[in-house]
Amino acid sequence: MKVRQVKLREIHKSASSAGKPSFCSVVWDQQGFHSVTASSSDASIAVHNALLSTCPPKLLRNHRDGVTALAMSPNATCLASGSVDHSVKLYKFPSGEFETNITRFTLPIRALAFNKSGTLLAAAGDDDGIKLINTVDGTISKVLKAHKGPVTGLGFDPQSEYMASIDSTGTVVYWELQSGSTLHTLKGVAPNSGLDLTVLNVLSWSPDGRMLAVPGVRNDVVVYDKDTAEKLFTLRGEHTQSICALAWSPNGKYLATSGLDKQVLIWDVDRKQDIGRHKFDERITCLAWKPIDNVLAVIDCMGRYGVWEAVIPSSMKSPTEDVPNQSNNGLLLFDEDEDEGQEISTSGSLSDLGEDTYEESKPPSRKRLSKQSDSLRDLDEDDNDDFGLSPKVESHKKARRNHSESTDNGNEGLRSRLSSARPKMQEAFQPGATPVQPGKRRFLCYNMLGAITTIEYDGYSHIEIDFHDTSRGPRVPSMTDHFGFTMASLNENGSVFANPCKGEKNMSTLMYRPFSSWANNSEWSMRLEGEEVKVVALGTTWVAAITSLNLIRIFTTGGLQRHVLSLDGPVVTASGFMDELAIVTHASDCLPSNEQVLEFRVLNINNSSQPLRGRLPLTPGSSLTWFGFSEEGKLSSYDSKGVLRVFTSEYGGSWFPLFSASKDKKSDENYWVVGLNARQLFCIVCKSPELYPQVLPKPVLTLLDFSIPLASSDLGAEALENAFILNDMHLVQIQKQIEEMDAAGLDTSSLDDEAFKLETAQDQCILRLIGSCCHGDKLVRATELVKHLSLEKSVRGAIKIVTSLKLPNLAERFNSILEERLLNDSKEPLQTTVPNPNYNASSSTEKSKLSGNDIPLPAPKLSAPTFLKKAKTQEAIVGTEKTQEKQTDLEKSTTTETETAAAEVNNAAGDMKKVGEMPKAQQSHRPSNPFLKRSNSQDIEKKEEVDQVKAHRPSNPFFKKSVK
Repeated sequence: MKVRQVKLREIHKSASSAGKPSFCSVVWDQQGFHSVTASSSDASIAVHNALLSTCPPKLLRNHRDGVTALAMSPNATCLASGSVDHSVKLYKFPSGEFETNITRFTLPIRALAFNKSGTLLAAAGDDDGIKLINTVDGTISKVLKAHKGPVTGLGFDPQSEYMASIDSTGTVVYWELQSGSTLHTLKGVAPNSGLDLTVLNVLSWSPDGRMLAVPGVRNDVVVYDKDTAEKLFTLRGEHTQSICALAWSPNGKYLATSGLDKQVLIWDVDRKQDIGRHKFDERITCLAWKPIDNVLAVIDCMGRYGVWEAVIPSSMKSPTEDVPNQSNNGLLLFDEDEDEGQEISTSGSLSDLGEDTYEESKPPSRKRLSKQSDSLRDLDEDDNDDFGLSPKVESHKKARRNHSESTDNGNEGLRSRLSSARPKMQEAFQPGATPVQPGKRRFLCYNMLGAITTIEYDGYSHIEIDFHDTSRGPRVPSMTDHFGFTMASLNENGSVFANPCKGEKNMSTLMYRPFSSWANNSEWSMRLEGEEVKVVALGTTWVAAITSLNLIRIFTTGGLQRHVLSLDGPVVTASGFMDELAIVTHASDCLPSNEQVLEFRVLNINNSSQPLRGRLPLTPGSSLTWFGFSEEGKLSSYDSKGVLRVFTSEYGGSWFPLFSASKDKKSDENYWVVGLNARQLFCIVCKSPELYPQVLPKPVLTLLDFSIPLASSDLGAEALENAFILNDMHLVQIQKQIEEMDAAGLDTSSLDDEAFKLETAQDQCILRLIGSCCHGDKLVRATELVKHLSLEKSVRGAIKIVTSLKLPNLAERFNSILEERLLNDSKEPLQTTVPNPNYNASSSTEKSKLSGNDIPLPAPKLSAPTFLKKAKTQEAIVGTEKTQEKQTDLEKSTTTETETAAAEVNNAAGDMKKVGEMPKAQQSHRPSNPFLKRSNSQDIEKKEEVDQVKAHRPSNPFFKKSVK
């Protein structure tokens, strides 16, 4: 017998760092692309890429304590984990994205197992009882009780007729799944592991489902019959201590066993002989054969993991040859003579467990392989592209209905289920709503204005509306809900509610409730028969409901049915703001990579137009989790990967990623978005694995600054670059607002002030970036940045910075830029700041050169403010000269010059503020809006005033110019 060498590497450090053994687990996915390991002393799960073995594993950190059990669904799309923290969690695989807490126990979990379809999960541990959990909806199908000690091993037979379990006392129980009763109880057939939690009794079904392997009490393996539980034979070899782990090869010809003697033996089951072994430094606690190769994965009690290659000699039959035929999606295709005739189902526990009814207690009907082959052949002709994809899970009711159908319709039922085997399209959701939690209060709506909560009692619900600003007005009275509303929307004027279809007539109800009205009984409701409301939205004067028939139903706030429009795809979500309704729909089925294909459109309800429509971008592998408008009315979206996008009119209409949670979020946090404004994202931080906030205790809003997902800069100045892009974007927005208000003849003074402050802050940011570029020897970039400066003082400050750094060539370029801008400005006619009586298209063209974010210099008497400004400028210059005289260190000099330049920019802003604070008597000749047309007499008078002050204060040529 040849001894083989296997190298192990440390994966779960917490196990070995303490110097104490632990129970470690390993499983493969069905394709053999990934293996997964865990340790009872490490809260993280490691996902290893078999194709890139040298790369570090991906870690999943969702448990709070050690992970004691792993299970992979048959189609390798779902990973389950159990832990000392009493929870069982499900993950999407291979992405590792956390999906849900499927159940909880009061004591640690020790064993997990999926059935053949992956829709039933068995979980057990130190608690009394084995839970059979439907993975479709998280309900517990049955709780099986028969063991006297902690259950340490579970296994469904490949036909899902039986389940076997083993406990720490060595007792094995056979369970009949349809009735949930025990068939056989074998007491004391396995070792008693006692209180040692690092040694767990295990068991394993052969791939063909005919035999069950269990560790024996004589350092051997005992194999039992599936139906009778009789001992078939024993495998006894060179193990000197009890067996603690075992695994069948994919074809069932070989069996690998690990013992407390630190040996792993490979058995030829037909010959009942060991054909290979390996001695390890520590006890191997878990074994797993690679489904598609002659490879065995092992992990020891110290968290060290390795792969044993070429386990079976090439002269012998491969462990992957003649594997029992099972489809990739977990549906078993039986041999003609061995068809155990339960109807093939992906709907979960009802077909596997059965119910205590006469029809379901009958013996399973026989189905011939030829019939199944015919149905699959038909399916290939009709839906060839859909067969290989993961199955779409059905509800319990549909499973029960299918189970009771006659065998004449069996092929049609099979075809309908398999034709729906495609990536699942995202279900519709209401922004700001949380899922139903039995017995707990939940949010129907949570936005920037307030929250609507509900809690269900016997036959009715209690709804409350609260505003974040308690001084807003009187509290809105609570409401008794007899309809069972599951979604709501809230704005300043009222609230709208809706529920899914209910009752004998299958009706859905829509109700609007205004907060105040001049008329009594202003509340109204509408009934939709055979049509279910999916999403609701509110505007200033309208109410919208998007339904399951892909219809947009628009009502006035008084209840008048105004419009009914058709959508070209199922709705995902919707939101309203003033006159605009934004809707997201599915543009097509999911891509084969399971990516959602979504489309958005914005409708203006008042003028019956559609100003925007296009594809909604999502991060690959993500889904949409929030959609709405910012406080300023900007359309925004947030996906499950933590990326916030805002729609902008730039580049013909684009989505701008303003925030990425991957940079700021801690590994144990999830952000639940509430809304945003021009500068910050408002969210509620939920501790993993929770994805939604609880109503009680009252959640706390967290404000997060926008963080654009920028590339790592070679200057190390990502914060400055982030501020530079955000400021520039805000300036563009303000410019557009000023132009719109100016065209409407409205006063833009407040926006002018805001634009000037923003330009001042942008100049300070640019000056700091120029300093960083000079230190990093990025002189071309510094030249590009100086062209973005708005104020003359800022340009002169940049010249001082590069001069102090002894960069004369760069200083010369900056001077050339300054002179060129002064020359261009001197060529501009006086009309750029003073409108003439013949204000026409040419005048408008000159005005467009002035950015809407810039404020023209005022024309009235400015003797005092001008003196103050000059004095401050002189003080700043003197201070700069003194600082330069004292400079001894180059880096200190640059910092001082940058701060001086920024201070001068602030002085300019302060002077402008003082000009704005002049007494009204001095401003009597200044119009409120310098961009508006004036009469001839006003223009003449304005020209005279400009001539009077022209010698004292020239116009500022350094405001941003807008693109024509």
